[in-house]
Amino acid sequence: MHSFIPPARFFPYLTWNEVQAMPDKENVVIIQPVGAIEQHGPHLPLIVDAAIAVGVLGKALESLDADIPAYALPTLYYGKSNEHWHFPGTITLSTETLTATIMEVGESIYRAGFRKFVLMNAHGGQPQVMQMAARDLHVKYSDFLVFPLFVWRVPNITKDLLTPKEATQGMHAGDAETSIMLAILPELVQLDKAVAEYPPEQTESSLISWEGKLPVSWVTRDISKSGVIGDATTASQEKGSRILESVANGWVQVIRDIYAFQLPQPS
Repeated sequence: MHSFIPPARFFPYLTWNEVQAMPDKENVVIIQPVGAIEQHGPHLPLIVDAAIAVGVLGKALESLDADIPAYALPTLYYGKSNEHWHFPGTITLSTETLTATIMEVGESIYRAGFRKFVLMNAHGGQPQVMQMAARDLHVKYSDFLVFPLFVWRVPNITKDLLTPKEATQGMHAGDAETSIMLAILPELVQLDKAVAEYPPEQTESSLISWEGKLPVSWVTRDISKSGVIGDATTASQEKGSRILESVANGWVQVIRDIYAFQLPQPS
């Protein structure tokens, strides 16, 4: 049931008595991995985002200092994936359902006495949902610290291993995701079916971009026939192992910082 998570760090393996008796509960870090079940091109399984979240978290928790209390909740496999729903197999929650789920999980964690809650999101289509739910939880419970974080935004070397074009235009099922999946679940990667497909380029004079500061809303079929937005053909397991280790190390530092983090006291 714990997948890549070390059993001693898997929250559901605790008894209610152990949760009740846990010391310094206000600083215990509770982490909710959030993924998605959605298409990732012809070469990757639907589980990519969820697999990356739990794979990275498991490796991070293996390396985390034993004296820092941090626990993983079961992965939330479904996310808001309607940008991919024209591709068979994608399962999506609405914004309202995902928000309500996060809110209710967070409230349960708060009710148990915990005050540090991490949303470890690995799906690029829902960071805004995480951010809004986190803010609403903190507004409702002023002593509840909620951290809406994206798996890939911790310090890591991933972009150094990609081509310049992939580093700036690869968005989905490209080199980075394919490589890290070769390190996490290699038996599920069909590398012989990997393709390279980038979205149409905007004119040089246009300020509008597919992603970035001035984006337009889009769904995947608008900009990709294969479901890939990037180059999956350059992926490798060796590269994926380096990416996995680097991202996991970044998460070790983030969990340490969250454990130590305190809100400033009102003057």
